[in-house]
Amino acid sequence: MSKLRFYGKGLPGAQDTEVGGKLIVLEGPDGVGRSTQVALLREWLESSGYAVYSSGFKRSELASRGIESAKQGHTMGNLTMALFYAADFADRLEREIIPMLKAGFVVLTDRYIYSMMARARVRGADIAWLRSLTGFAVVPDKVLYLRAEVDQLLPRLMAARGFDFWESGMDYLGCSDYYASFREHQSRMRQSLDEMSTEYAFQTIDASQSIEGVFTVLKAEVLEVIKDLKPDPAVTQK
Repeated sequence: MSKLRFYGKGLPGAQDTEVGGKLIVLEGPDGVGRSTQVALLREWLESSGYAVYSSGFKRSELASRGIESAKQGHTMGNLTMALFYAADFADRLEREIIPMLKAGFVVLTDRYIYSMMARARVRGADIAWLRSLTGFAVVPDKVLYLRAEVDQLLPRLMAARGFDFWESGMDYLGCSDYYASFREHQSRMRQSLDEMSTEYAFQTIDASQSIEGVFTVLKAEVLEVIKDLKPDPAVTQK
């Protein structure tokens, strides 16, 4: 058991919370394969006998619908976006992530406060304000940063679903072309995440490899984090 650590003051009443689980974050740009790797890791961990819970952006009951509704109008300001995502994250942290950590689960999350901060930073938000805003966040046991060149993301994205207005930075760059806007926005996002890498102790993973290659590297990193957790013998013996 260990006590939760927070980047700032933390959530009210949670400062002395003891947990037996582990919090592992997968970060990276749009199209890098985070969701695929979270699904693979969850399947692998559960088949190995570990209790696993996965989470991600825009999944809270409190804010997810509001975020989607606000994004449809393409008029949401930068600070409003940051506050919306912070509310979404705070709700998931209090209702899902912390309870699961207390119950001894391995919690995998597809993105964390870092993507939210990067999005706001490239749009001009004050860094000190963002650090204060996200001070309630739990410090993860490991942040795995899937890093790839922007040109490597383009064919993956096009094959999957095409360009997204917000992930292409169309709201602030002023480009009329989705392709050009995506390249510029994602280049700025990568620079911002790279700058946060040292401050927040990211473990950088080369995401230009095959899905299997990235998964192999991630498994080794995750095993190091969960080495003190014991899987359920009833599951591992099946």
